[in-house]
Amino acid sequence: MKHLILSLLTFATLFSCNTKPEYDTIIRNGTIYDGNGEKPYAADIGINADTIAFIGDLKNAKAKNETDAKGKAVAPGFINMLSWAVESLIEDGRSQGDIRQGVTLEVMGEGTSAGPFNAQMKREWQTGQGDIKYKVEWNTLGEYLNFLEKKGVSCNVASFIGAGTVRTYVVGEDDRKATPAELDSMRLLVKEAMQEGALGVGSSLIYPPGFFADTHELITLCTEAAKHGGMYISHLRSEGNKLDEAVEELITISKEANIPAEIYHIKAVGKDNWHKMDGVIRRIEKARAEGLHITADMYTYEAGATGLTAAFPPSLQDGGFGKLWQRLQEPAIRAQMKKVMNSNPKDWENLYYGAGSPENVLLLGFNQDSLKKYTGKSLAAVAKLRGTSPEETAMDLIVQDSTRIDVAYFFMTESNLKKEIVLPWVSFGSDAGSYSPEGVFLKFQPHPRSYGNFARVIGHYVRKEKILSLEKAIYKLAKLPATNLKLKKRGELKVGNYADVVIFDPEKVQDHATYDKPHQFATGVSDVFVNGVEVLKNGVHTNARPGRFVKGPGFIQ
Repeated sequence: MKHLILSLLTFATLFSCNTKPEYDTIIRNGTIYDGNGEKPYAADIGINADTIAFIGDLKNAKAKNETDAKGKAVAPGFINMLSWAVESLIEDGRSQGDIRQGVTLEVMGEGTSAGPFNAQMKREWQTGQGDIKYKVEWNTLGEYLNFLEKKGVSCNVASFIGAGTVRTYVVGEDDRKATPAELDSMRLLVKEAMQEGALGVGSSLIYPPGFFADTHELITLCTEAAKHGGMYISHLRSEGNKLDEAVEELITISKEANIPAEIYHIKAVGKDNWHKMDGVIRRIEKARAEGLHITADMYTYEAGATGLTAAFPPSLQDGGFGKLWQRLQEPAIRAQMKKVMNSNPKDWENLYYGAGSPENVLLLGFNQDSLKKYTGKSLAAVAKLRGTSPEETAMDLIVQDSTRIDVAYFFMTESNLKKEIVLPWVSFGSDAGSYSPEGVFLKFQPHPRSYGNFARVIGHYVRKEKILSLEKAIYKLAKLPATNLKLKKRGELKVGNYADVVIFDPEKVQDHATYDKPHQFATGVSDVFVNGVEVLKNGVHTNARPGRFVKGPGFIQ
């Protein structure tokens, strides 16, 4: 209530001087959910430039622009803790898929980041593009984020530096330990990225080259990030057979590097591992009780999405995708892989096995036009059409498309999702790009989380399932991630904070995207402001692009 009392005092002072307050924007008659998880209250919001200037009664004030929020919730803009909008924002800076759900900040960097690049990495990033084409005009991560801001985006953007990107820059894509000299070089890259504004170090340890990094290497990188106030965030080394060990590794890294740590898209993969979630929750809460800052984020669906290459052991990918592509054409290796794909290994995560059957593997995207006819079909269905086994079909498609091929694996359970959603230390991330149902985006079939992850929190789990109150959901969508990321003046409706604001009807927010028809906007969000500028007005995108590069705590001007 402090900010409300101060605002009222300021208001009274203005009136004592017989002045009539004027703002750039006034949001009137709304129900304010300030982001702290407390009960809402009725108030108006006055915005000047990019800042919230007043919260209270503004019935006698005037503004250049006014928005009536009667009957609606007014909340801080939501934060996407795991965004893959790296390329989609280059193609279309409006970020419509997420903006229409109230997302005002996209946080990138799951293991791979858009910099730093050496000459070879830059060439490969340029030549390896799919349907979205663009010129790579940057070298460092900070330069990429500045590039987006200059190009124009409707949302704010931020990123972790990818541990896999740092490893590739220095070590390459080979399966070997980094030397002490290489670790020093990698540490320096982390330092430079943190000073450019990176949020910390992000890893993805299930996939090469991240899989090739040992715990010591990650502690080294995180120790450097910690010096600059950063955090560690990780796709764990295992989400299935060795889930418990993988959680223990993250806790060890947090403790040894003295750094806050977060688990990307917390989950237990495969029916045989679903029972492990209770133990994981207990272990994290024990670590938190001991003083470690361990958190997690999640998406709100039973299927994950990644590459079809996750059906093969990392050893087959030693040296990079090019080596995998060559190996999958060798008869002896192909015969071996047919058996391996149907195995339950303990030393790597076989997502094909975890999905249970080829019917549970949905093909989402191809580069080659000749293969796009298979988009949206299961691997089992495509195998039947082609007259080959599912395993042979998977290998053939990767070779023919010369890509990892985007797929969805159905390998989680709704009961675990509900357990995770209510945890006070879990926020949300789509693990996807932000698209529009038009143009180049229609050439592939994304996971429905691209259009519905955040709306689903409110529409499905708050309103329908009633497992979470709206005020707690908004805290987890805004204030919690902003606090974990150490962002200044974001994540809360408070005088002096940046005016990232979302207005929505809690009774109408609804996701519509499905696995069959994913290109469908969520509904129920009427207005969104980013840095004080309205980018969604009465459900219509204004084409405004006021998004900024939001910098981490280690940024040096």
